[in-house]
Amino acid sequence: MSTYLIRIAMLLGALASGVASAAALVAAPLPAAAAVTAAVAAVAADTGKDAASDSGVLSGTPVVTGPKGALVIVGGALRADNAIVWERIVRLAGGEGARIAVFASASANPQATAKFNVDLLNQYGADAFFIPVAVKLAGTDYLAAADDPELAAAVRKAGGAYFAGGDQSRITRSLRRPDGSNSLVLDALWDMYRNGGVIAGSSAGAAIMSSTMFDEPKAVLATLKQGVAEGHEISAGLGFIGDDVFVDQHLLVRGRFARMLPAMLKKGYKLGLGIDENTAMVVSSNRDVEVIGYKGALLIDLHEASTEPGAFNLSNAMVSYLDAGDRFNIATGAFFPAQDKADGKLDPTKPYYREPLFAADILGNSTVVDLMGKLIDSDQPEAIGLTLGSPRSLQPDLGFEFRFSRVGDSIGYMSAASEAYSIYNVRMDIRPIQIRLPLYQYKNDRPGFNGQQMRGSE
Repeated sequence: MSTYLIRIAMLLGALASGVASAAALVAAPLPAAAAVTAAVAAVAADTGKDAASDSGVLSGTPVVTGPKGALVIVGGALRADNAIVWERIVRLAGGEGARIAVFASASANPQATAKFNVDLLNQYGADAFFIPVAVKLAGTDYLAAADDPELAAAVRKAGGAYFAGGDQSRITRSLRRPDGSNSLVLDALWDMYRNGGVIAGSSAGAAIMSSTMFDEPKAVLATLKQGVAEGHEISAGLGFIGDDVFVDQHLLVRGRFARMLPAMLKKGYKLGLGIDENTAMVVSSNRDVEVIGYKGALLIDLHEASTEPGAFNLSNAMVSYLDAGDRFNIATGAFFPAQDKADGKLDPTKPYYREPLFAADILGNSTVVDLMGKLIDSDQPEAIGLTLGSPRSLQPDLGFEFRFSRVGDSIGYMSAASEAYSIYNVRMDIRPIQIRLPLYQYKNDRPGFNGQQMRGSE
């Protein structure tokens, strides 16, 4: 199919779905041929139909044969007053009175965690109940509970499930048998999800959504330096989102986007979605991803990326920042900016920033998104961020340069309401750098100063 026809098909999909800015689709990277074929078929089937739904399904996007339910993947630290997220969970589970099974399996104090979340969901209109399957739940046999037919039946009949935060390895340990097979309760979760229910989870409850999850990870910089190993830093998740997307959480606040990269390369993932705190990704049955809540999500695309032997390095990765209200379709690769950004496409000939762009700590709280936002609205072709560790850390002479570049497909939008950016398709290259020790010395501008007092080498 020609590029022209592909763009027309994608544009028709946007118009059929009522998306305010079809320009975002035209600027999106071209999907694979199979995805385009599915998109054209979906457009033909869905044109003229009402696209609105609680799960955020966009008409004109391919319908994937898979679970009929939805996922609500929360990046952790979900506040009780974040109504847009809690209300969406309840609505997707069936609305007022929806039965939602609460799993506190990850918690060190399951009873207290479960009570808090059951009460909170009920405040938002649900009829939530606790599933007592948890490694740390005193006086219980979690393996026996996970194979209890009555508990499994209750989960299967529910409209949704919610996994609270904690240690994600406790979730997989409690829901899988020692031989690795699914317990009755885990099978019931899958049945409920396949039949249209919602599975939501925060922090650890988000980590389990992909087929691989972080288990006992090192710090982000240490992960870049030393990599990841199966059964240590990473292990098997529950895989509700599918086998082709890697998920991470607490993403921007903790600079975790960088630790996703070694894990994705290790396991062969081409797409990664990282969600920030107090924010959620709603993934519908046709693989539309909608960001709701406080902040946003980072999309990492490694389809065209490459790496070389030696210290960690990466060339030609693509990164995008999805702000609250933005949508992305996993199957087609199409972006849809939020309604308040639809008319706010940035004009490259009218940049706001006109100076070199540099960040001394690219792993800092939201630094990567701040730097990408400045780049997409600047006259600079690239922006550079560094990360390096303490002189007392392992391999103190090894650091990394993150180079972000605008390319032909790069596009940005700004909200008319908040001046927040949405940033799509920025190239990212990472190279190891040598850190010379000592890192610095005091400037010799005081009488009697001998210039020998140095820091960064102790």
